[in-house]
Amino acid sequence: MIESTNYKPKLVVIVSRFPYPLEKGDKLRAFYQIKELSKDFRISLIAISKQKVPTDSIEKLNKYCESINIIKISNWTIFWNLSLCIVNNKPFQVGYFYSFKGHLKIKQLLNHIEPNYIYCQLIRTSEYVKNYHKCPKTIDYMDALSMGIERRISKAPWYSKWLFKSEARRLRIYERSIFDYFETKTIISEQDKEYISHPQKSKIVCIANGIDSSFFVEQKHTAEFDLVFVGNLSYAPNIEAVDYIANQLLPKNIKLTCLISGASARSSVQKTCNSNQQITLQGWVTDIRTTYCRGRIFIAPMMIGTGMQNKLLEAMALGVPCITTSLANNAIKAIHRESIYVANTVIEFQEAIEILTTNNELYQRIAQQGKEFVLKNYNWEKATSVLKETILLK
Repeated sequence: MIESTNYKPKLVVIVSRFPYPLEKGDKLRAFYQIKELSKDFRISLIAISKQKVPTDSIEKLNKYCESINIIKISNWTIFWNLSLCIVNNKPFQVGYFYSFKGHLKIKQLLNHIEPNYIYCQLIRTSEYVKNYHKCPKTIDYMDALSMGIERRISKAPWYSKWLFKSEARRLRIYERSIFDYFETKTIISEQDKEYISHPQKSKIVCIANGIDSSFFVEQKHTAEFDLVFVGNLSYAPNIEAVDYIANQLLPKNIKLTCLISGASARSSVQKTCNSNQQITLQGWVTDIRTTYCRGRIFIAPMMIGTGMQNKLLEAMALGVPCITTSLANNAIKAIHRESIYVANTVIEFQEAIEILTTNNELYQRIAQQGKEFVLKNYNWEKATSVLKETILLK
């Protein structure tokens, strides 16, 4: 418990990827949580990274962290640990981000820092501190990774279905077992919480994401496209969404145009987009707000995956009406036909697009109410205040 206004306890934050730039959901969540937590904690950031982290990215976090340590993992380390997973039955997700040398380094850092609290993002980082008992620890499951992998089984090629089945099973077991190593547990949504197969999962605290205030500033950009989709284009659920847009939705209305934008587009995504004259493919941009506003409607046919789709919250905050699936909307809990449109079939998507493109009064109402919904329910300061109380065991 904080005894004076001048005292800030020491918090070690461990993440599986350096939390900048903000092109992935886990990075965005970590960055804004660190920014808010730095108001009440002296933060030491430990980040696992496969790549060399640019100096300008480190500078973005320097203003919020007392110290930053990057644990580099090599391709050889990744290969070795994935091989070990075959025999030790740990999830490949965990093995990929583990380093024995990194583990020793983290032990040294913890002995030097002597933290009051530890906060780990994703079960990928849990092996590094699960047996550290000198202070309370919090694990942020963030998503139910086991369910995310399970949903990919039906979409996987026949020759890799066994691998997805194996990983889903491993993750379910690991998500359950790691629960007992941490004093407090968090996750992004009630929907994901229900997928954790621990008998005491009710103790997991839901910590939603927020939206930066800059997304509520009116943008002076004209919508050039009928539809827009934004996301990390190497992430399987987003790749699936692009394929659905290109091969299921657009052929039904050849007059529609669509902007697809995101980092790290897989070759399959590039091929899909480049072979469709209705689609314009754009890489990641510095100010993603301009991309959202280039589309009249934000469309997110998320058929697999877990967690909370920040892309929907960002589009809604900017006043761009959204159409998405029940799967994605269940996490954010927007009201169908009031602040968002929910569609689960090609016909339902077609009908939603048709009504939003022809009924301007409804379009404006959905846009305004979507913005108000996000403003009311998704705030980083508010969400992280709950996280702070959870870390402090209050």
